Amino acid sequence: MTTAFRRPSDRRVSPIFLGIVAVMAVSGWAVWTDFAEQTGFAVFLFVTAAWIVSLCLHEYAHARTALHSGDISIGAKGYLTLNPLKYTHALLSIVLPVLFVIMGGIGLPGGAVFIERGRISGRWKHSLISAAGPLTNVLFAIVCTAPFWLGALDGVPMTFRLALAFLALLQVTAAILNSLPVPGLDGYGVIEPWLSYKVRRQVEPFAPFGLIAVFGLLWVPEINGFFFDGVDALLRGLGVSEVETYCGLDTYRFWQEWFGDQDPGCALIR
Repeated sequence: MTTAFRRPSDRRVSPIFLGIVAVMAVSGWAVWTDFAEQTGFAVFLFVTAAWIVSLCLHEYAHARTALHSGDISIGAKGYLTLNPLKYTHALLSIVLPVLFVIMGGIGLPGGAVFIERGRISGRWKHSLISAAGPLTNVLFAIVCTAPFWLGALDGVPMTFRLALAFLALLQVTAAILNSLPVPGLDGYGVIEPWLSYKVRRQVEPFAPFGLIAVFGLLWVPEINGFFFDGVDALLRGLGVSEVETYCGLDTYRFWQEWFGDQDPGCALIR
């Protein structure tokens, strides 16, 4: 019988994560109180920090579920500290997802945790580990949209409302895209344990290119339009209008004001 030795540092919340949470809290307060001279920059900091926090929680959910499913190596890898730098390569895990947000307002998954699947028995456990990440995005989206579908927006400053709407858009797109049954994404991880060994071996070489393929398809106007029509319909059902998400993105891109590219209609709303 063996016992895993767990160091306290394996589960201690990373100062880096706490720093990001602090940036989110301070910038959110600046947006709410209109304290910041450059409100757009405060929105940028708030949404970006909140998005990184959600990325960390997404990967933490995978790791925590794997730990309880039998992979006791998770702690030693630093996945339980919520340190974004522990989730694979910093460029792929943090920088690229943030760039996707800036370029297209799309919440694409970025990080990953390496799970020793051989330590875990049972197909349901493997599926649940993969599903834990997107479910975290769903929960985050529910929290962001709660003031809208609960009708609790009285007293909420318009700029903060727009920031929440845009953040909700990111969480919904991340949840949907990451749930696609595409190799390399969590949606495929959910169904993979139920596929035959032969099919898994045939699909395995395509896993590194799944995310790239999805991103490439979203540049096709017809597919992009169909996808965002569905996202907008879902958000409308949660009480968030297209105007709010669009103006949230417009506010987030504060640098457009320098070039006179911000929508004057959104300026009137704010």
